[in-house]
Amino acid sequence: MFRSFALLAAALTAGACVPVQARPLVELAVIDRDNGDWLPAWSWRGQQWIAGAPGHRYSVRLTNNTGQRVLVVLSVDGVNAVSGQTASPSQSGYVLDAWQSTEINGWRKSLDDVAQFVFTDLGDSYAARTGRPDNIGVIGAAVFQERQVYRPAPRPYPSPYPYPPYARAEDGAAKAESRAAGNAAPAAPAAERARESVAADSVAAQSIGTGHGAREWSPVSQTEFVRASRSPAQLVELRYDDYTSLVARGVVPRYRDPVYRPDTPRAFPDGFVADPPPRRW
Repeated sequence: MFRSFALLAAALTAGACVPVQARPLVELAVIDRDNGDWLPAWSWRGQQWIAGAPGHRYSVRLTNNTGQRVLVVLSVDGVNAVSGQTASPSQSGYVLDAWQSTEINGWRKSLDDVAQFVFTDLGDSYAARTGRPDNIGVIGAAVFQERQVYRPAPRPYPSPYPYPPYARAEDGAAKAESRAAGNAAPAAPAAERARESVAADSVAAQSIGTGHGAREWSPVSQTEFVRASRSPAQLVELRYDDYTSLVARGVVPRYRDPVYRPDTPRAFPDGFVADPPPRRW
């Protein structure tokens, strides 16, 4: 059993929704908090991209499209937004109730507050300042469904240890990685240099990252969540950069503003209803 304690996110909306089978378990969107815009996404080379405005605060909106609780492990620039660790799906995250939507406004500092997400220069990003620049420019989520756990009636004299001890998923993953590292053959110097070159080019191409902004009140509570599987049921990745960089890369197509000709029919040509012309008798 993969039992862990996670954060219960505050709900933005309440009430049941009509389930849509085509929808993913959880939808992820980014909102510019300084102007209130939902940032549109462009598809490019199999990835979804958004344009962030340097200096603007943003929030990550998570929407649970299912009738059961889910756990969302949120990663920003390759860093867990709750714990600050280099992100892994086995780590802690946010629990969303059935049909719940919530907005995550920043890096979790405590159960009461966060440090705001803000689009900033690459060198000023939290990941770069903590020595982890390789994954700047991506917001991701690992979604887990909840195992339906049978809970027997409480005993007359409850045990001081209500749950059996269990091995944490991250411990098993760390041991597996350690064994794999010990058995792996050393990489060739040329291959090592090639990987470093690719990583350097990737970092150089990125223009902005996510900074560690001002503190703000954002209370959550803790809850227990038992994962239905070791692997996430859904993985979401959303790439971002500033608008100019996205145009230069070819993510945003270069096109002129549309020209509206007088002979083009429009559904809403004027603002209000005008008086009709006088009748001709």
